[in-house]
Amino acid sequence: MSFKLSKIIMRKDASMEPKYKRVILKISGEALAGESKFGLNEDMLSMVAKQVRTLTEMNVQVAVVVGGGNFWRGRTSKSMDRATADYMGMLATVINALALQDAFEAIGIPTRVQSAIEMKEVAEPYIRRRAMSHLSKNIVVIFAAGTGNPFFSTDTTAALRAAEIEADIILLAKKVDAVYSDDPENNPGAVRYERLTHKDLLEQTLKVMDSTAASLCMDNNIPIHVFGLAEPNNVIKAVCGEKIGTIIR
Repeated sequence: MSFKLSKIIMRKDASMEPKYKRVILKISGEALAGESKFGLNEDMLSMVAKQVRTLTEMNVQVAVVVGGGNFWRGRTSKSMDRATADYMGMLATVINALALQDAFEAIGIPTRVQSAIEMKEVAEPYIRRRAMSHLSKNIVVIFAAGTGNPFFSTDTTAALRAAEIEADIILLAKKVDAVYSDDPENNPGAVRYERLTHKDLLEQTLKVMDSTAASLCMDNNIPIHVFGLAEPNNVIKAVCGEKIGTIIR
């Protein structure tokens, strides 16, 4: 079934109405790399772009936070200064943000990249009111360069930006299709969860996001929906409330 046809079918289904008005879509860098596990996969970029376009057509306001692990993972470098490694990771997220912007605009989605590290030649600086103004006009905003500070992950960025722009939910699109008790690639017996609380993430040290991000979401009552990015239309399904992946409330 083609993406266009599947979209028409979903539009005809009354149950496929969006549950949320404004969302943060957090995409891991690894998910954008696809099967190659490094760099950018054009098919993944295109798939994300088509789903985001459908959301904008459903009048859902979309902001995106993207990771950089498909290019650089600072925590794997033991000899490098941690702050330097983190800044390099922030620059990797800018590469991904620009690639997403290009994929979005290629199919007619108005998009702005806002960077927490100023680089005015390629992106706007992050300004909360400007971001919210863009979203109110149905312009997709991509938040790049994390929080602009070392020692904070892009998961924490997603939680922070969600609180700042008053998003209804964080859509956590990853390589894995849900939250598990252990790494399912290394442990076939890992338990798959359908529902969790923020407290569960902290007490069971589940690796879906870091503790700073989980605490921020808990303190601000921000739900999180974790699902696999590779499955067709999963972003749309999540926004429409389908039972995929894991819901954290």
